[in-house]
Amino acid sequence: MKEKSTDKILIASVIPYFLERDNFWFEKNITKILEARKTQTFFQDNIVYIEKDRDIILSQLLRQLDEMGYERVRQVQEPGEISKRGGVIDIFPINSNEAVRIEFYGNVIENIEKLAVTIENEQEAKERIKKTIKRRQIFSDLKGLKYGDYLVHLDHGVGIYKEKKDGYYILEYAAGDRLYVPENLERKLSRYVGFRDPKISRLSSALWIKTKSKIKEETEKMAKDLLQIYAQREIALRPVYAQEAEIEAQLKDSFPYQETPDQIKAIEDIKKDLEKRQEPMDRIVCGDVGFGKTEIALRAMIKAVNSGYQAALICPTTMLAYQHYQTFGKRLEGLPVETALISRLQSKKEQKAIIEKLKTGKTDIVLGTHRLLSNDIEFKNLGLLIIDDEQRFGVRQKEKLKSIRSSLDVLSLSATPIPRTLYLALSSLKNISLIQTPPPYRLPVKTFIKPWSEEVIKKAIKEEISRGGQVYYLHNRVETIETVKKFLQKIIPGLNYGIAHGKLKEKELIRIMEDFLNKKINVLIATTIIENGLDLPNVNTLIVADAARLGLAQAYQIRGRIGRSHLQAFAYFLHSQKLARLAAKRLTALKEAEELGSGYRIAMKDLELRGAGNVLGKEQSGHVNQVGLNLYCQMLSDAIEKIRKD
Repeated sequence: MKEKSTDKILIASVIPYFLERDNFWFEKNITKILEARKTQTFFQDNIVYIEKDRDIILSQLLRQLDEMGYERVRQVQEPGEISKRGGVIDIFPINSNEAVRIEFYGNVIENIEKLAVTIENEQEAKERIKKTIKRRQIFSDLKGLKYGDYLVHLDHGVGIYKEKKDGYYILEYAAGDRLYVPENLERKLSRYVGFRDPKISRLSSALWIKTKSKIKEETEKMAKDLLQIYAQREIALRPVYAQEAEIEAQLKDSFPYQETPDQIKAIEDIKKDLEKRQEPMDRIVCGDVGFGKTEIALRAMIKAVNSGYQAALICPTTMLAYQHYQTFGKRLEGLPVETALISRLQSKKEQKAIIEKLKTGKTDIVLGTHRLLSNDIEFKNLGLLIIDDEQRFGVRQKEKLKSIRSSLDVLSLSATPIPRTLYLALSSLKNISLIQTPPPYRLPVKTFIKPWSEEVIKKAIKEEISRGGQVYYLHNRVETIETVKKFLQKIIPGLNYGIAHGKLKEKELIRIMEDFLNKKINVLIATTIIENGLDLPNVNTLIVADAARLGLAQAYQIRGRIGRSHLQAFAYFLHSQKLARLAAKRLTALKEAEELGSGYRIAMKDLELRGAGNVLGKEQSGHVNQVGLNLYCQMLSDAIEKIRKD
């Protein structure tokens, strides 16, 4: 690997000023640079001049190179990287076409040698560094830091944020070690988001560099797999869809609400995918509950019908499929579109008739559960498949649907948000639309965390009923749910109570939900079955009887089932008098997440991780834990860019 000795080497900072200059500029101006370094702070801070036999403290040199933006790696391969093994430093200066090895004997530079690690295209290498710096700034996201937050330093690993003082971020590591990171290098920092709390090591632990190197290899492997998948997808072609027609304009005009900017953007994204591209669409729309994903799906389906195709929407539960069928029926009233529902709710005779209509093309839109995956289902001309709650379906199930026709357009809907960082990492591969804007009439749900109390329950129910509303009462134990009904009937007689849980027969569950929808039931006592997809704008009070049993993400999702109209909604999370520490933390986070802000980020943490797990796969969770989600996504983004260039 060694090539030839040299007596001196100039090392420039990884900053835009120097990245704009070619390497010949440094050679030509070396005398001027060294002269300026004697008097000018800029050159003192951003240039290191190494000479053989010179005394220099190794630890101080490493710290200066760190502050100059060089990244510590296990083995140097690219400009801007540095590695250390004992008294040997390998560095690839950004102002050179080859890497250099600096050997120390104590604090004396004993030898400087050029290594056989070179770059072919200097300009390309510098452009790559500029893009990497830009990506790091995007992935950094240090707004709203709080004392005690975990931060990941690119070269030193996970530390605990203490404060920002005199232009430095101060991080604490094991055994009281402290790291001072200047503001101009905040791109080397990112928030730690993981499936569990991280392990904090000593500063400059060799373990971090090994861990980072191993995960870098894994992300490169994953990037190759992803690129291969998407390259295969782009081989199939189909005719472009028809331009917007009258039926689409009518549907748009009949929408009773004002579209949010994100909804409009998603609709436009899908329109471009279908009208202007021959490659089949494979887009995911991610957005919180009640942010208007169903309307986006319906508009896409009508575009498919207008272009002569059939469209199918598959849901994870019969109840959700039925609700979509009801919603679509109202929205499509008066339009020449034949819609059908296929699930276990229909008799065999009814199902047979629907299947025949699908086969002959008489049905334009079909909504259903896993029943749509059965071997007896055939389509005359299926063009668009929509997968609702896509994280609830396995890869095999999705691939079976896609195999119906190689050029099938696929739109997936997910209420589990994809983290912003993961979105950025995958955006060059996967078509993703984020719905982050709540509808304009939405009010934050007022949240109360209180000890369980008969008086609180009675008051909350009476106040909601007095304004003509309805109530969810969440009791997550099927075996005692009837007892709860008797208790509520006793303390507030004269109301209509219903019970909903997963062990009921589907037809009975649908009947109860229809009665609730039609306001025949005032209070629905339910298990967490209400978490999935129910949209009932008249239900604006939620009472959770034993809130300590819910996870943070689940509690957040369930609370999202109320407040679906312009009315103020109220959520009561009740707990026993003695509350475990972790349960108390979860409920506090939920309360803080009432308004958008730092509390919202805490509440979204579980959801973000679940979203990352769905997209990346469970096997990646260990890697995410080791370096944090933000750095993992940054490494994945770097790997995708690198492989694409190669």
